[in-house]
Amino acid sequence: MFSMEETKKKRWEMPDTYVILFAVLLMAVIATYVVPSGAFQREDIDGVERVIPGTYGQTDGSPAGFMDIFLALQEGMVQSGDLIFLILFAGGAFEVIERSGAIRGGILRAVDLTRGKEFWLIALVSILFALGGAIGAVANSVIPFVAIGLIICRALRLDALVAVAITFGATFAGFNVGFLNPYTVGIAQSIADVPLFSGMGLRIVAFVIIVGSTIWYTWRYAKRVLNDPSRSLVGVLEEDGENGDDLSAPFTGRHKLILLFAGLSLSFFVYATIRHQWSINHMAAFFVFIGLGAGIIAGMNYNRLTLTFMEGCKNLVYGALIVGLARAILIIMENAEILDTFVHALSVPLESLPPVLAALGMFVSNGVLNFFVPSGSGQAMIAMPILTPLADMLGITRQVAVQAFQFGDGFTNSIFPTSGPLMASLAVAGVAWTKWFRWVWPLFLIWIVIAVIMLSIGVMINWGPI
Repeated sequence: MFSMEETKKKRWEMPDTYVILFAVLLMAVIATYVVPSGAFQREDIDGVERVIPGTYGQTDGSPAGFMDIFLALQEGMVQSGDLIFLILFAGGAFEVIERSGAIRGGILRAVDLTRGKEFWLIALVSILFALGGAIGAVANSVIPFVAIGLIICRALRLDALVAVAITFGATFAGFNVGFLNPYTVGIAQSIADVPLFSGMGLRIVAFVIIVGSTIWYTWRYAKRVLNDPSRSLVGVLEEDGENGDDLSAPFTGRHKLILLFAGLSLSFFVYATIRHQWSINHMAAFFVFIGLGAGIIAGMNYNRLTLTFMEGCKNLVYGALIVGLARAILIIMENAEILDTFVHALSVPLESLPPVLAALGMFVSNGVLNFFVPSGSGQAMIAMPILTPLADMLGITRQVAVQAFQFGDGFTNSIFPTSGPLMASLAVAGVAWTKWFRWVWPLFLIWIVIAVIMLSIGVMINWGPI
């Protein structure tokens, strides 16, 4: 028999992202009965549909019915098919690369080359994970790599906070900018009708600054612990005599060739998006090519390659279908013609603000939204259809709106307890969330300052296109 207190504890748990989004869907249905229908006039400029400011007017929309809820779910999945398969195919490709041992071997080889050079070791491992986060290769999948961070930090006589920082922390420092991330920037730009991965130059500058500050902050703490272990917030890791943490791992010619192939393939894709205007569909197809090529180089037979690719797809089904559910919310609002009403309501308090402050308001609002919708792709589907016309009305480029979304989503992944990857990574390392929050909060504030400066520059230089 459970006591009353135990029963209450057992019953309460944080709602799953799907539960939260379905609740939002039901709220959207209710809103169709109480929020007035309305719409802006739009015009086509160079093939891009844009809102005409000051043209909002009420319309005769119809509220959503019972069956509309479930029809919207189906329609959301269908309309988001290109994005869903992009996520699935990217997961398949990265799974093949990871299963080949190339990623682990490359990281541990870098560790081996920098033995006795603690700063360069921390910097190199952090940069590798940050690049993984920036291109979408490592995000949720960073969790098992935290164990590698623990091995490294145990060998260096550091603590578990540093282990999380150089793996999870570095990954999301790169994810914050996401200059080649198909799950966030790619989806957001697609919705905003901005050329895929355009504006990369300024994003790479931001990436260097944010990752550089993260490495500096991590090393500053690590150096303090190296000099005086008693200053560790969680206690220095003790050497494991039984297991004898082995930092060596095979890093063969095949592994090098796989990483070279993946790097060159992604570089070619960037070139193709700029030169030949490749789309989301091209990128999804290209990930199939990358997965196939990596598997062949790794020497996988056709059955193993197929099953590995499918395993990677399966691992991302949860995140992929969130996109369709988020789209269903917008379908309910669009069909009832209340989406523009919300955009109009948001624009009223922002219209009196200078464009820079309006852009910062977008950034803050997305950060708050991420507490409730801790999925980058799902949040992009909800936020960008609202931010895109809002940016048009406020005289802010859509490129700035995309980055305001990206920063709002990215930064808070490192502090909100609703972030699954964060809580799982802390669990692997045995670090309490309160200890992590105490450690990461000053770094979070540094990131905020960098974001404010970058978004301000983006507004002032009219960062485009559109």
